[in-house]
This record gives sequence, C-alpha cells and structure tokens, in this order.
Amino acid sequence: MVTIAPEFSQKRSGAYFTPDDVSAALVAWACRKPRDRMLDPSCGDGRFIALHPNSVGIEQNPVSAHEAIERAPSALVHEGDFFTWAGGTRERFECAAGNPPFIRYQNFKGEVRRRALALCEDLGATFSGLSSSWAPFLVATAGLLKRGGRMAFVVPAEIGHAPYAAPLLDYLVRSFSTVRVIAVREKLFPTLSEDCWLLYTDGFGGTADAIEMTVVDRFAPDKTPPPATTRIALDEWRSVWNRRLRPYLLPASVRHIYATTVEDPRSHRLSDFANVGIGYISGDNQFFHLRPSEAKRLRIPGQFLQPALRNGRAMPGSEITKGTVAAWASNDDPMLLLRLRRDVELPRAVSQYLDSSAGLEARLGYKCRTRAPWYVVPDVQIPDYVMSYMSGRNVNLVRNLAGVSCTNSVHSIRVRDKTLAAKLMPMWSSPFLRLSCELEGHALGGGMLKLEPREAGRLLFPAQKAVSAAKVEEVEDAIGSLQRWRHYAD
Repeated sequence: MVTIAPEFSQKRSGAYFTPDDVSAALVAWACRKPRDRMLDPSCGDGRFIALHPNSVGIEQNPVSAHEAIERAPSALVHEGDFFTWAGGTRERFECAAGNPPFIRYQNFKGEVRRRALALCEDLGATFSGLSSSWAPFLVATAGLLKRGGRMAFVVPAEIGHAPYAAPLLDYLVRSFSTVRVIAVREKLFPTLSEDCWLLYTDGFGGTADAIEMTVVDRFAPDKTPPPATTRIALDEWRSVWNRRLRPYLLPASVRHIYATTVEDPRSHRLSDFANVGIGYISGDNQFFHLRPSEAKRLRIPGQFLQPALRNGRAMPGSEITKGTVAAWASNDDPMLLLRLRRDVELPRAVSQYLDSSAGLEARLGYKCRTRAPWYVVPDVQIPDYVMSYMSGRNVNLVRNLAGVSCTNSVHSIRVRDKTLAAKLMPMWSSPFLRLSCELEGHALGGGMLKLEPREAGRLLFPAQKAVSAAKVEEVEDAIGSLQRWRHYAD
C-alpha cells in the first residue's frame, strides 16, 4: 500500500483527473503536427501526455508522476514543483494542454506561492495573494510557448467571475491573438461541486481585440472547439461588467437592459448609500453565544448580553422585530452574544464563566489568543439591514428593527443616506434586483449563490425609467437561466 503525504492528498493538491473525451479533444486541437512539442504543467497520471508522444509533463505528486511515466513511456516526465522548473528551463513549446490544479489561496501558500507570483510578475501578470493556483499555472505555461504557440486547458468556472481571473484574462488578451472561453453548463466532472469551463488560446506573441465566448449546455467531443456565440469587446468587459464573463451567459437583449441601467445617472449601486460589511467574528461561537436558559443558570447580567443573529437560517422574511427576538428566546436559541468591553469590571458570574473549562478552551483559539483581552469580541455593530451571504433561490434582505447584532455568516448593511435608502430599498424584491443579485454574485458549490461584500456593494437599484422599459418575462427568464447555470434549479 502506497502512503501519500498530506500535501499530495487529492484535496490539498487539487488533483482531479480529466475525463478521457475532454483530454482527447483538447490535445487534438493543441497538437497540429506530430513533431509539436507539448507541455502539461501538471500532468497528474499522464492522461494528456499519453495522447501525444512528443510531450513533457511536470508533476509534484510522486505517486502520480510514477503513474504518468508508466502511462506515457514516450513522454518526458519531471517530478517536482512546476514553478521551480519553469523558472529554470530553456525549453520552449509549440503547444500546451492540461488541467491545472485548483488549489484555493488558503492552501496555495508559502514559498510555492511566492515563487509562482514572482514568475507571473516577471511575465507581466500581477496576482493578489488571494489567487487560486490554476491562474498562475496558465500564465507561467504561456511564458514557455514559442511564438505562434497555443494552449487548451480545463479551467474552473471561476474564470467567469473571480477577481483574480481578471489579471489572467488581461494577460491572455495581451499575449495571444485569439482567446476563447467555452462555458459548459453541464458538469465536466459530475462528482465535483466545482463547475469547469474550457479555455483555448492561439497565436502566442499576438494581441486579441476581443474575448471570444461560446455558451453550450453540454460538452461535445470534437477536434475543434465550437464556434463563438459572442465576441466580447474588451472595453465593455472592463467597464460595464467589471471584468466578468458571467453576464455573457445571458442574451444580448438582457445585457443591454442592464448596461443601459448602469449608465443611467439616476440608477444607484448599494454602495452609493450604504456600507456593506461582514458581522463580528467571535472566535468561538459556541462559547460566546448563550441560550437564554444558560444565561439565567449562569446568572450573567443582562447588560453583558446582546441579542444577535447567528446565521442566515434564522433570518425572517422581511424584518427583524422585537417579536422575532422574543420567538428566538422562546425557542431557547443560542441568540445572546456575551458582549464584554475593555476596562469594565466584570461581575463574579461572568469571571467564573470565562474561567470555566469551556472558557479555558475558547481562549486557545486563534482569534481569541491574538486579541487582548481575549474575551472582548471586536466589531460588534448594530446594522440597519442584514443580508444573506449565501443564498438559494433569492438573496434575503431584512430590516433590523430590533437592534440585533450579527455574526460574519451574514452581511451587515449600514445606511449612510437614509433618504435614498427609503426610496430604493422597497425595490428589493423586484425582478431587476433579483437579476442584479445573480449577475453581481457568483455560484458556489451545491447551487448556492454567494455575494461577497464588494459584490453586494455593486447591486444595482435601477432608475424607474429602466424598470419600465424592462420586459418582466425576459428578466425572469434571465434569472432562471443563471440559476440553472449554478445548478440551483436543475
């Protein structure tokens, strides 16, 4: 039995091997001649390099590297870190194909990330520390192509919305004469929550004047990619759509309605009149949130307890009222935040709870041990509205009439311009706002829609003229389409 080191586990290394029909189609397109030298920067068990004998594969997992050598005996396989190898090799390639590892930034760290980002910087692509691994893999691979070279890769659907995809796409359109993205609705990897698309680039050393995009329901194996359904003007992509491809899943007529609304000076983003942030981070929710019965048993005085919304599941339909809080209390939900302040003398009952076995354990957690004093939860605010962070069919926005606080599992909305908010917030349940949530947010595994604070701040409240011009049926169809793309309505 082979023992795999933790850093080479499937989840940590982002290794999910490509279906044979997908790898065959990509290699068939990339390799035009038998003598073409092909690179796979993360060759895994050799599925791509086995399809073209004149190939070079790099693989950091020693078990997979050995499998690749057996599967593709005519190929050259290097075991080790791709970015180290790429920074030192003088070899250049006519083409590249593969499925780069999808390692999120939390695990794409340390010296490997530093080396990867530095190499990309030298090539003209600047990524933030929040970049997942696959994007630097593609830039570093492109840097090893000969003039006129091409690439064909499986990529996460995050290429359509992630902030770190923007510098990748900017680099690609500056470096290739053709950049085409194939958006595939049905999952290429049926067992994964992650959606995957396909990327084809050609003519390394040239410059693209547009991004070509093809939208298909399912992947159909072919030696050539399907024709583009949309040519995306780079100026429009950068300005109107904030460097996102996701809006191009929709018909041009719907995009026109939305783009026209963006340009109308009477329209407003949520960030124009409110601040969007996350709630507090307690460091140990189980310790810091008490049930009313626990607070009574421990004799914690009421002035040290703050009613709080712990998660989106507890959100009511439209308003958090005193009745809502009373219902939480009646259910004996863990809805009382232990809210302690610096330089305030603590009563004996509170000190005893802090020194209990649960308190001794809680203070060892990272968030608690790195703050002084450990028991003071920072950034406890009373928002005007609370918004769901991850949502199913609709994003939930509720008015906070009861003055509760909230954790970081939901968004805290604090209004700056109350007059404008009073005028615009009643639009929340309209089809246009629901479409804006779908366009500005992004798909998460399991069909969920996720809105980061910066995305929530971009939610568009339209001018009345734009609302009147929009066809309700067309907007509803667009909402349904985007929900099918995130597999909520499948």
